[in-house]
Amino acid sequence: FGFQVCICDGHSTDEITSNLIKLKNSDRPSVLIAKTIKGKGVSFMEGENLWHYKKMNEQEEVNAFDEVKGNK
Repeated sequence: FGFQVCICDGHSTDEITSNLIKLKNSDRPSVLIAKTIKGKGVSFMEGENLWHYKKMNEQEEVNAFDEVKGNK
């Protein structure tokens, strides 16, 4: 269809930003495909479809925040 397409790591703000700038300057319709991993950075959530609809309990929330902050 003539789209300008960019594919990037959806977890990298630098990649997202640079690709959005590239697409902004395009004279064609544009699409950014940001590849991501569900629950990235939280061991018990990463890649698990369950976390699309399951609510975390209090302890899971504490554990997830600790892992994201690097306090494993």
